[in-house]
Amino acid sequence: MAAYLIVQVEVTDPDTFEEYKKQVAGTLAAYGGEYIVRGGEMEVLEGEWPIPRLVIIRFDSMAQARKWYQSPEYEGPHKLREASARANLVLVDGV
Repeated sequence: MAAYLIVQVEVTDPDTFEEYKKQVAGTLAAYGGEYIVRGGEMEVLEGEWPIPRLVIIRFDSMAQARKWYQSPEYEGPHKLREASARANLVLVDGV
C-alpha cells in the first residue's frame, strides 16, 4: 500500500535550503520516493495553516519511506534541512 510523507516547512535559511533541495531529490529516487506536491501556491480554506510550505512525497510503502528517512544517503541532506528550516513530518498510509 502506498504511503505518503507530508511535510510542513518554514524555511529559515534560503541559501542552505536550496542546497538541501538539490541534494534530496536523488536520495528520494533511490528509495522510490516521488514528489506529489513540492511547495507551490497554497490557499487555506478553513482553519489555520501556520507553516507556509507543504511537501507531499509518495512511497510504495511505509517501510520504504522509513528506509529512506533512516538511510545513509539522506543523512547529509537531513542535516542541511535541519539547519535551514523548521519542519513537521508525518508518515501516513494511503488508500
